Amino acid sequence: MHAIIRTGGKQYRVREGDSLNIERLLDDDQNPRALGEIVVFADVLALGDGGSIKVGRPHVAGATVSATVIAQARAKKVIIFKIRRRKNSQRRRGHRQYFTRIRITSITG
Repeated sequence: MHAIIRTGGKQYRVREGDSLNIERLLDDDQNPRALGEIVVFADVLALGDGGSIKVGRPHVAGATVSATVIAQARAKKVIIFKIRRRKNSQRRRGHRQYFTRIRITSITG
């Protein structure tokens, strides 16, 4: 069984046992989720099981995806370099995005 979930403004196709990096998940106090914590995604857009597919409008009613938090980390550094020709002007900045690594434990629906 697979599902399409939405979190952090992005959509992900997941199966049980998959590990993926998503936008950083925070708790109610704006702290990163604890390692080993169970997270439930109720924003399920579609469910598929072999040949049958359920598509939600916009969500599949009663469908949930459970996942376990594996890690809280930061991605590799991305360098932003801007240069303006013939102006003797340049700017170099770096950015590291926070992410949460999760493992899908169950899909119900």
